[in-house]
Amino acid sequence: MGGDSGEVAAIRRFHRAVVRRVGALEEGYLGRDRPLGQARLLWEIGPGAELRELRARLGLDSGYLSRMLRSLEAAGLVAVDAGEADARVRRVRLTAAGREERAELDRRSDALAASLLEPLDPVQRKRLTAATAEVERLLLASTVRVAVTPPTRPEAEECLRAYAAELAERFEEGFDPSVGPAAGAAEFTPPAGEFLVAMLDGEPVGCVGVRFHPEVAEIKRMWVAPATRGLGLARRLLAEIEERARVHGRRSARLDTNGALVEAIALYRSAGYREVPAFNDDNPYAQHWFAKELEPHG
Repeated sequence: MGGDSGEVAAIRRFHRAVVRRVGALEEGYLGRDRPLGQARLLWEIGPGAELRELRARLGLDSGYLSRMLRSLEAAGLVAVDAGEADARVRRVRLTAAGREERAELDRRSDALAASLLEPLDPVQRKRLTAATAEVERLLLASTVRVAVTPPTRPEAEECLRAYAAELAERFEEGFDPSVGPAAGAAEFTPPAGEFLVAMLDGEPVGCVGVRFHPEVAEIKRMWVAPATRGLGLARRLLAEIEERARVHGRRSARLDTNGALVEAIALYRSAGYREVPAFNDDNPYAQHWFAKELEPHG
């Protein structure tokens, strides 16, 4: 279980305080005739959404989502239709009554937020809004899931395309992933290597690969989506790919990078990598080379 007993207790206290203060325990959230879950679902549907998208975004069981949608349909607030391009894809949209209800929920949510701020002085308000922004950022980081993923999976391919596009924009000489040492699907497929993909709300937001050489693990293709930078995801991906290297018996890791990637270079140095002489000459984009000894498990 993550966190020590004191940390777990603190999170539980915070959760109880928020649930009580925002009225999540009330049968009718914000004074309406539906619980918090249905109110949140109305907000998430917005201009319309695919059911599978809603399930992924909210992390809901399909049966539970279906029950909530049936209740909202019975109240005349939503309509579920087959997709125009693919009848197998079901979409949900707000009816006119649903849009009115969503607008009313927005007004009441604003009033609730204002009621939390009203008793506080200006300094306390700034502290509270800054603290909630930090909590939101950390909660977002905690919902990212990282898993070993075949590099031929769509989410892995999407990450690799985004990685190549960003490097092509940032490198002065551009970037062509087909140039230099091979780093395709075969190199990141066991037993030759592995590939990790980070997912957030059903969308890929980061990746990193490792190639297993006889005595060393070579880290390649690290990328984090711009929208999720600042969440510590790059450091987490680096730590997890190092762990995969340990699992496969490697006790050292190495990587090369380009001088334009100043954030990555800072990350590697802060994570214990030391700059070393070039260990390859077949990567025209490599300008810095790093290595690190991986401590075995205690």
